[in-house]
Amino acid sequence: MKLLLTHTPQARAQYYGAEALDALQGVAGVRLHQGDAPLDADALVAAAADVDLIVADRATAVPAAVFERLPGLRAVLRVAVDIRTIDVPAASAAGVLVTRARPGFVAAVSELALGMMIDLSRGLSRSVLAYRAGAAPEVRMGRQLAGSTAGIIGYGAIGRRLGALLAALGMEVLVSDPYARVTEPGLAQVDLPDLLARSDYVVCLAVASAETRDLIDAAALARCKPGAYLLNLSRGSLVDEGALAAALRDGRLAGAALDVGRAPDEMPSPDLAALPQVVATPHVGGLTPPAVAAQALETVEQVRTLLAGRVPEGAVNAESWTRRPG
Repeated sequence: MKLLLTHTPQARAQYYGAEALDALQGVAGVRLHQGDAPLDADALVAAAADVDLIVADRATAVPAAVFERLPGLRAVLRVAVDIRTIDVPAASAAGVLVTRARPGFVAAVSELALGMMIDLSRGLSRSVLAYRAGAAPEVRMGRQLAGSTAGIIGYGAIGRRLGALLAALGMEVLVSDPYARVTEPGLAQVDLPDLLARSDYVVCLAVASAETRDLIDAAALARCKPGAYLLNLSRGSLVDEGALAAALRDGRLAGAALDVGRAPDEMPSPDLAALPQVVATPHVGGLTPPAVAAQALETVEQVRTLLAGRVPEGAVNAESWTRRPG
């Protein structure tokens, strides 16, 4: 069986890794994308002309036209949880299986969220930048996490882990998620308006969907506790960036921390990241060796399962899979 790994060489080194690549090459014939830019639809079709599987990175979209033009394609394996770049209805109509990886980045993103909260509270980045510029940092009163209130929007795997960490630090932890039930001790489930009104730190971890697009808009920000901090480590679509910039500039929010945004590749938007009240990182929440290895190695196991003619864990449209091997 032949497969195409769509990662550029740089992305392959960062987001797939040598261990997973060696394992993948041990189970299938692997074609590597060698260009510096992500494959567009036409380039993807050309590169995958005679392969059975596509193992897709986050920068490679797989639109409907790809399935129409690749009649031999059997499956698309996404090395991530987010499959919005794949046209799943079109894949299903063509009989192509689509899979996703489980969230191997739970610990990594939770740790980054905690670090961002500390940075916002104590001005770490602000002081470092001042010292590097040869200036004396302003001495400001910090905010202590213990005794403060954190509001977590979205109670998936990251929300659960982060909630437990924050509760252990002595924070009051509120959770808003209409699709989850919170039973863990030390955490309280509330509706979103209540969470916004009471939280010193609002942490966006909800899944990106049509329902959650602009979940944090001007009206939501107006409900926030004055002087609160907003953190977004999910997807840029959750937050109206113009409304957030206005809330920061008028002092309603004390600051924001962003690992995602609406710039290419889910990066924080440069204009927003440049504001002095913002701590921003370039979408690196899950970029640690254990997190990357977990998801990359899972695709290897999915390929092994496909070679055996079985439906792998992580399949999202198994009922429509008609282009099976053999």
